[in-house]
This record gives sequence, structure tokens and C-alpha cells, in this order.
Amino acid sequence: MKSYPTCREGRGLSIGIVVARFNHLISVRLLEGAGEALAKAGTRPEDVHVAWVPGAFEIPLAAREMARSGRYHALVTLGAVIRGDTPHFDYVCRGVTDGIRDVMQATGVPVAFGVLTTDDIDQALERAGGAEGNKGADAAEAALEMAHLRAALAAPPAGEPT
Repeated sequence: MKSYPTCREGRGLSIGIVVARFNHLISVRLLEGAGEALAKAGTRPEDVHVAWVPGAFEIPLAAREMARSGRYHALVTLGAVIRGDTPHFDYVCRGVTDGIRDVMQATGVPVAFGVLTTDDIDQALERAGGAEGNKGADAAEAALEMAHLRAALAAPPAGEPT
């Protein structure tokens, strides 16, 4: 049985990040966490490109364009959707989740999901560098891991002719 090793090395990888400006206080903290994780993994700052979009609903379009460009080994999507008193939360959450999934399926480029969906601002702050860590950093690490796994899955198995 072949098992693929986990690799979160960032050297030599180009990473695109799409960040929603809405709930900016949270988004900035997620972006800082992602940037720190990528730097720690050895990704060069010039190999990380950030695209800001108005809100979470717009993330899939920017992610699709970045994925189609062929410039990135993986993408990271960041933002926060915080529940309010209307069904708007449900529509935005569904749209961004389905949209990001569709980008991965259509392009084959890994897209890490770092969009928080919380009941209130306190929960979002806890997940953006608070007691529950930084989900931006987690998403960046997932993007690196998936970029390496994608490459490993595309390579012929060791010992087989190419």
C-alpha cells in the first residue's frame, strides 16, 4: 500500500490568496496568520499574491481567475461571514462554499477554505488569532499540503516506466 507523505514546505511554490474586505478586522487577522504560516514554511514573499474582493460572495470569482491563470500551485481563500438577523448569512455561506468547491473541481487547483462562518464577532475573533488559533494559518498550511499532494498524485509511481 502506498501512502503519500504530508508536506507543508513552501519553497518553490506560488500561492494566491483571495481575501474579503467585508468584516475587515477579521480578514486582516486571517491574512496575517496565512502570511506567517507561508513564510515559516519557506514561501518567498514575492511568490505570494493577494487579491482583495468586496465580500465573501465575490471570493469564488477571483479564485477562479487566479486558478485559471496557471500561475499558482494552490490558493487560499479568507474572509468572515457572521450570522445576522436575516437569512442573508445562509445564502452567502452556501454561495461561497459551493463556489470555492466548483473552482477546485473545474480547475484542479487546490483551494484552501479559510472563510469563517460564525454566529457572532466573538467567535470570529477566537478563530482569527484568538484562543482557537488562526484559521488563516490553517488554510495556508492546507494549501501547501494539497499542492504537494496534487504533484505527487500526478507523478508516475516509483519504479514504473514514464
